[in-house]
Amino acid sequence: MIYYHYAELIYRQAEKYGNRTALKYRDDGSGKWLKVSWNGFAEKVRLTAMAMAEFGIQVQENIGVCSQNMPECFYTYFGAYSNRVVDIPIYATSSPEQIAYIVKDADIHTLFVGEQQQYNNALIVRRMVPDVLRRLIVFDPSVKLNPEDKSTIYFDDFIRLGDNAHAGSTVKIRVSEALPEDIATIIYTSGTTGKPKGVVLRHANYLEAMRTHAIRIPQVTDKDLSLCFLPLTHIFERGWSYVCLTRGTTIAINRDPREIRRTLREICPTVMCAVPRFWEKVYIGVREKIRAAGPLRGVFEDAIRVGRAYHLDYERKGLKPPFLLETKYRMYEATVFALLKSVLGLRNGRFFPVAGAPLADNVLEFLLSADLPIRYGYGLSETTATVSFFPEKGYEIGSIGTVMPDLEVRIDPANSEILVKGKTVMDGYYKMPEENRMAFTEDGFFRTGDAGYLKGDALYFKERIKDLYKTSNGKYIAPQSIELSVTSDAFIEQVAVIGDERKFVSALIVPAFPLLEEYAKSHRIPYGSREELLAHPAIYRLIESRIEACQKHLAPFEKIKRFTLLSEPFTIDSGELTDTLKLRRRVILERYAPQIDAMYRE
Repeated sequence: MIYYHYAELIYRQAEKYGNRTALKYRDDGSGKWLKVSWNGFAEKVRLTAMAMAEFGIQVQENIGVCSQNMPECFYTYFGAYSNRVVDIPIYATSSPEQIAYIVKDADIHTLFVGEQQQYNNALIVRRMVPDVLRRLIVFDPSVKLNPEDKSTIYFDDFIRLGDNAHAGSTVKIRVSEALPEDIATIIYTSGTTGKPKGVVLRHANYLEAMRTHAIRIPQVTDKDLSLCFLPLTHIFERGWSYVCLTRGTTIAINRDPREIRRTLREICPTVMCAVPRFWEKVYIGVREKIRAAGPLRGVFEDAIRVGRAYHLDYERKGLKPPFLLETKYRMYEATVFALLKSVLGLRNGRFFPVAGAPLADNVLEFLLSADLPIRYGYGLSETTATVSFFPEKGYEIGSIGTVMPDLEVRIDPANSEILVKGKTVMDGYYKMPEENRMAFTEDGFFRTGDAGYLKGDALYFKERIKDLYKTSNGKYIAPQSIELSVTSDAFIEQVAVIGDERKFVSALIVPAFPLLEEYAKSHRIPYGSREELLAHPAIYRLIESRIEACQKHLAPFEKIKRFTLLSEPFTIDSGELTDTLKLRRRVILERYAPQIDAMYRE
């Protein structure tokens, strides 16, 4: 297979696939799904590239894209690559201060924005750094521009500006001169600790990722339909989408994350990447449906038992299942599992990679037993996503899969840190020489910051090294692991474990309010507000019992001894979550200091 430089990939695919569908997106007005052919995709990329050239955007200049997922994101990314220009994605949920930091650090003169919120924030940023940010280009034509804003233009107007012979010649020359060593993307980390760092990814990194993924997942083809719903700013969705484009897979773009359930039912993708939180919610939802199934509950539970034996005891190991098990499984596959997947919008699913955070073993086993073809893995922005993931056969539950082809992984004996070396690993962080010296070993291995171990071909994750807590009794605890155990319970939506330099482990807990309110109603617990509901002794006892059930496997010093129930969730807008939904522990510790201190009073 030929792996084309991204400067020419879309044009080459258009030559091959012509009027076949490349992209699908929901029209805001009608709600209908519209199609973009490969020819149409290539033409939009060509016009975008020429407009950039006409605007005077130079080779290896940085441009910013702050938008939710839209077809225009793809046009802009690949238009940039055709110009040897560097794209810098910025989360649509970013605050003006976060955007301004990236704009200034990366010297971004041209910023593409999606909807009204991103445009409004960009105007603030332009006032904050007027000497840097000069031009705004708006994707959504329904955005209302500020009457005093005379320099911003809409994307549709922008791409008309470059449709001339001179710009066309410039783009052709740049495409012909594009090099694997060119910087393609700078992805800024979400900064759970310290300021964000720009991860520099070259076209060579992407090309190697495409090559090694073809070895590991040849089953993804031009017959597949992928749903793009994680932010394209996230290396997981970006890398996965680029794999799909390389294979000729159609991509359906989900613009609003709140619409994901509706989108799944309408699109029924065959492949899709997702983070563990998505699958945790599926797990909780399915468990609740089984619990409420009445007389049919036994049938559902037997189907899960049969599915577990089939997938985990036989299929996973490459063994032929006994005739009776095979027969029962096929019956449930055509009935119970088909119904379940149809309700979820996953009836056509063939391959669902999941990564971005730890996934609890019990959740993973249940989902595989329910005939959901998920493949768990591990990666980072700094490694162009995938370091390891489950092979189709021979994967080990509890591991994060086997290492990708031609990638070296070893474990630092000093602190069990996972070290990675290979052609998908970044050269370094943008304009951070001191950070780069610390990020690599003397012989060129990247320090992931994650602790783990190797057992045969399988890689295992232990904890994020920087997140480790040491109690005042000298015991080390891994808060992520404890949080993972507890959030697998249907009644618990979010958990922040506390314990650093404390006598014991405590937690701030956000309950799953719809379920909690249903419980209160069925048990005749009166309340006038969420605060009153959480203050009721019966509710506290309920959550306490469920936490205890979740942490039976933990050592005594790891168990949550006290907890505080919160009436409002941790959010990105409040600064308590990163754009990738990871806890900003420092922010949470500061914001909830009074509640935390109260849990440690004698």
